[in-house]
Amino acid sequence: MTLLKELEDRGATGLYIDGEWRESSDGSGFPVLDPSTGDPVTEVSSGSVDDALAAVAAAHEAGPAFVAMTPRERSEILRRAFEIMIDRSDAIAELIVTEMGKALPEAKAEATYAAEFFRWFSGEAVRNIGYINTAPGGDKRIIAIHQPIGVSLLITPWNFPAAMATRKIGPAIAAGCTMVLKPASDTPLTALAVAEILKEAGLPKGVLNVMPSRRSGEVVDAMLTDERVRNLSFTGSTEVGRVLLEKAAKRVIRCSMELGGNAPFVVFDDADVDDAVSGAMVAKMRNGGQSCIAANRIYVQDSVADEFIEKLSEAMAATKVGPGMEEGTTLGPVINERAVLDMVGFVEETTGNGAQVRIGGRRPERAGFFFEPTLISEVRSNDPILSTEIFGPIAPVVRFETDDEAIELANDTIYGLAAYVYSSDLARAMGAAEAIEAGMVGVNRGVMSDPAAPFGGMKQSGQGREGSHEGMMEFLETKYIAADW
Repeated sequence: MTLLKELEDRGATGLYIDGEWRESSDGSGFPVLDPSTGDPVTEVSSGSVDDALAAVAAAHEAGPAFVAMTPRERSEILRRAFEIMIDRSDAIAELIVTEMGKALPEAKAEATYAAEFFRWFSGEAVRNIGYINTAPGGDKRIIAIHQPIGVSLLITPWNFPAAMATRKIGPAIAAGCTMVLKPASDTPLTALAVAEILKEAGLPKGVLNVMPSRRSGEVVDAMLTDERVRNLSFTGSTEVGRVLLEKAAKRVIRCSMELGGNAPFVVFDDADVDDAVSGAMVAKMRNGGQSCIAANRIYVQDSVADEFIEKLSEAMAATKVGPGMEEGTTLGPVINERAVLDMVGFVEETTGNGAQVRIGGRRPERAGFFFEPTLISEVRSNDPILSTEIFGPIAPVVRFETDDEAIELANDTIYGLAAYVYSSDLARAMGAAEAIEAGMVGVNRGVMSDPAAPFGGMKQSGQGREGSHEGMMEFLETKYIAADW
């Protein structure tokens, strides 16, 4: 029996509120599509404003008892959830493929990565450390403690439906916060499966509430205007992030924002070209390019550009496109029809400006939302594709002459989430890493995500950090106590 069938049999394709599964208050629902076919695989309840407020109420009521739990008790819940996720990682991976479309090996990697956030924050739950010292004037003691901020609204995207959920749920539980999770409408099933896992792990009712809904604007607005909601953690586009920040400002809700990216991938002339190509394949093609930290702009020093382009073209050409569950597939579909049309538009506009498609550039003649792995060379440094988050398997390559030019091009964006630098000279690479305006930089690495590392960006790529100890601090407030003894 598949995990999807298990969810359906348990009624776990509805709303998860106060520890129970229920249909939406008005009985409405929406289909979840398989991107490899475009066909619906099941229907999920679509929460209403009334449902959203019921979820907030459940989280609010559960708050005092959950705060009173010991850190060790919360830690053990997270540890059990990690173990359950690992035991069921294959089933979770298949569910991710079903609703999101990524190749099965990548889905398995995501399932394991997602579980690691529960393990990491099971350790952080017992490390809510404050401090005490004597005031400079000697008249009192300064005591600083950290307390859970309260009911938190978590909004997650579709591209990593397991990991984006656990990366927020884990630290919230560790900190002692109750929450309402609003998963992306394209991929709600994995979040519902995570809720089932946490229920089995012993998470008290009301601590986590999951609200799938096609009425995202209405239900999020209702929760952000509710006095009981104290915190917002959002992962998604910068455009939506700006709107949410404006709405949250009306009630001075604290916000953690992991927003859009436009990552430069810089290859200097002393780089090992083969290593750089391998890194580019991961940084660009992981998840089909549908990642906020995907290499969006590839800058290669002119003297090695021809070799790099040839080798990257060969590597991309070796990619097998197909349904995620099909054996040997390394590139699945993009998420939906709109994404396919975006890819077509990028290629048409960029080639119209004089760039050259080296491989790919087309939509295959098959069912589903597929697009070929595409490398575009001779892209001009001011081409519009370089200022847009592509979110697909298209790699535009730009040549540069000097190190200063590379840094200038890398920083020529409103975004500042991630960047990549390749050079055999560590001083040169580290100098570039420090000069590039990004919250995260991979030096001779195409992968940088780690539950133990602070994940987040600069500029219009967001505020706050996820993962590491800092991830838990996003759900805690500092209280200062002045004492005299």
